[in-house]
Amino acid sequence: MQEFSDFLRHKCAYVATATFKPGKFPEAQKLFEEAIASYSQGFKGAYLFQKPNTEEGIAFIIWEKIEDMEENKNEVHNQIMKQMKHLFATPPQTNFYDVLTEFSPS
Repeated sequence: MQEFSDFLRHKCAYVATATFKPGKFPEAQKLFEEAIASYSQGFKGAYLFQKPNTEEGIAFIIWEKIEDMEENKNEVHNQIMKQMKHLFATPPQTNFYDVLTEFSPS
């Protein structure tokens, strides 16, 4: 039986916004997908958005809790981040958010 406190606990969203160097978004997308494929513990889903006709993107990665993100930083993840670093036009802006509402169609 779930405790009432379980309903007060929120998932966490890691959100990164970035602008990539010209023509580098497809490579960044490929690396993002490789990184996501390496996640397991506490990983709840991910989205990558691209503003049409630009090199601007937003990544959402949903975790059960923030600590799960740290647990998933392994050698594969670190290598992918090193490969991705040179693709950014400027350093990405990152934040964490509590997921307060989640809706899926029935």
